Amino acid sequence: MPIFEQIEYAGQTDVGVRRSHNQDAYTVVTAHSDQAWQMHGHIFIVADGMGGHAVGEKASVKASRDIPLLFQKYADEGPATALRKAFSEANFSIYTIGQENPEFKGLGTTGSMLVLRPDGAWIGHVGDSRIYRIRDDHIEQLTFDHSYVWEMARRMRISPDKVKGVKSNVIIRSLGPESMVNVDVEGPHPLRPNDTFVLCSDGLSNLVSEQEIGLIVSALPPKEACQLLIDFANLRGGPDNITVIIVRVLDLQTPESPPRISPLKQIYDVLRRVPWPIWTMIAAVILLLLSVNLFMMQVPGARFVFVLALALVIVGFVGLAVQNRQPQEEVLINDSPPGKLHIYRRFDCKLDETFLTRLEKGEESLIEKLRENDWKYDEAKYRQHSEAAKEAFAKGDWPACLRERCRAVSVLARVYNKHRQHEESFSPKWDMVKASHDSNA
Repeated sequence: MPIFEQIEYAGQTDVGVRRSHNQDAYTVVTAHSDQAWQMHGHIFIVADGMGGHAVGEKASVKASRDIPLLFQKYADEGPATALRKAFSEANFSIYTIGQENPEFKGLGTTGSMLVLRPDGAWIGHVGDSRIYRIRDDHIEQLTFDHSYVWEMARRMRISPDKVKGVKSNVIIRSLGPESMVNVDVEGPHPLRPNDTFVLCSDGLSNLVSEQEIGLIVSALPPKEACQLLIDFANLRGGPDNITVIIVRVLDLQTPESPPRISPLKQIYDVLRRVPWPIWTMIAAVILLLLSVNLFMMQVPGARFVFVLALALVIVGFVGLAVQNRQPQEEVLINDSPPGKLHIYRRFDCKLDETFLTRLEKGEESLIEKLRENDWKYDEAKYRQHSEAAKEAFAKGDWPACLRERCRAVSVLARVYNKHRQHEESFSPKWDMVKASHDSNA
């Protein structure tokens, strides 16, 4: 199998229980040749629209469609630059639509994009949709929520879970409301075999705990895991649209550390970021000092050097004034320096007997609710998975037990959610308790 085919993935979106329109959108663009793999890699993006039914849907669809295309357009400039330009241009396009059409006032969307390339995983992110990585019995959040809660937590240097008295759904950064946007760009995260990435809207992350996401995604193939995660969110009320993409790395591997950058290259990178007016002012100072020495030595040409220095001072001041009046896109960049990568939160998702017991109890209460309402389900299929789970548990094969238990729950959940779509006032009780987190904020 070619190296660029060493992944498996699935994506799914659902309107939820209480919404009439789906304002979420997602796009997957995979590389189908070695050349495409080397140039832009595999692209995955989730967008969660805001601003009313048609408005939010329009924004999310546009972002999920345009950003991957723009990234491919600029891919030869490097992944960081390509991500930055793709998000910035898509943002301005969405902003322009909102400005030109009064009926689209409030147009906006989140955007979280994962790019798998030969050098590792790159992330572009705006908003509060999330990207997780599951590795070695842990699930790690690789994106920072651009929400009021997370910003308060950052300033207070505490976990977002400990911020009280603040509305959790207030977003402070998104694509569309302003002509320019601050884009988080990070990478490359090194890849290992069996690394699994989860992209999702807050319709999932607000209702299903990180431990549950990690365990379910680890236990099932991506397509089954997508469906079950959506089922779980809907069982817990499904108040929002739900979108999830799962990407599992089979045999891709990249270096654990970035290529070493020579000291000369580092110095050059620093110097080239200095604006030209500053260099002009530095040259002016040098010439002024030189003219003073020439005057003291009574060397011909001292006056000319002095005049040239004054001219450079004037040019430098004018250049600085012009630059300060122009919007500076570079100020909006939030790239990590080479080698500096962020894991914003980390949770243990190691399978234990407690979690299996909770899942079984939740399953029993779900059966009871189905029977109370006389909602028919495939009992033979359910019994097949339930018995297989019990046998695996007796043998101590907990991963197999979890896999079969999830499939048994899925049989019940689909019937339950199908019937309750029409019961807006009905709020089911799902007995699964969210597991505690060993969070490292």
